[in-house]
Amino acid sequence: MAGAARPGAERPGGEWPGARTTVVGVIGHPVRHSLSPLLHNTAFAALGLDWVSLAFEVAPGEVAAALGGMRALGVAGLSVTMPHKAEVAALVGECSEVAATLGAVNCVTNRDGALRGDNTDGAGFLASLERAVGLSPEGRRCLVVGAGGAARAVVLALAGAHAAAVAVVNRTSARAAGVAALAGDAGRVVEVGPEAEHEAGLADLVVNATPVGMSGSGADRPGGGWVLPPSSLHRGQVVVDLIYSPRPTPWLAAAADAGAATVDGLGMLVHQAAAQLELWTGSPVPVDLMWRAATAAADT
Repeated sequence: MAGAARPGAERPGGEWPGARTTVVGVIGHPVRHSLSPLLHNTAFAALGLDWVSLAFEVAPGEVAAALGGMRALGVAGLSVTMPHKAEVAALVGECSEVAATLGAVNCVTNRDGALRGDNTDGAGFLASLERAVGLSPEGRRCLVVGAGGAARAVVLALAGAHAAAVAVVNRTSARAAGVAALAGDAGRVVEVGPEAEHEAGLADLVVNATPVGMSGSGADRPGGGWVLPPSSLHRGQVVVDLIYSPRPTPWLAAAADAGAATVDGLGMLVHQAAAQLELWTGSPVPVDLMWRAATAAADT
């Protein structure tokens, strides 16, 4: 499906979406809270493209059917969120090198029925660091907390950006080892407790890639539920929490009180979405407009 450019067209209230509108969307479970359609549609309106982005609730076990529907209906692209990234990677016809390495796809592009999977999470993370604090990981000592999909994407991105060291801490050491391996010789595992706290004190960049701190996640438990207590953080560091709700998270608030420069996950969300849009449309996208839309929505 090819979307015709319509300079000067505005959403909402214009003459389209219509029969010629190119459709993209986001799939996940749950997905109705997603900011992706807002980000995508903000960009389409600014570019004057006759495209629209929608949210599609896809229950576990229905991913293959959803991808079949994507082909049958000519949906041009899908953003993929939890819990479907690994299953989509196994089902698409082709994966980018990054997506194949991670075993996770967050973006599917439909080219005449051929589905290609990509993963823009790591690129979005690096772009968010540059935007927020002008930081390049090259030559930096980094510590990543967590061993889920977000941690894997961040560790691989840090290694690709030539970080000097990438330590991984997680409550389950075996899972941490699998993540640290993505960084090659730069990766290693540190144990929860004094070792992790010591490593945090030495790090230039500390990234929380766990859900602890999200509203209702148990951050109010004794000790805050933290894998790495924010008391380990200090001035001169850049501290990132990949969560963006609430703003700031309790972990980032504590890091700021300790004097660290802080970055939440909203920038990563915006930049990974921008990278997806470039894959789908082949055009540069208005990241600043997307950022303003995301900030307004997240702060309401």
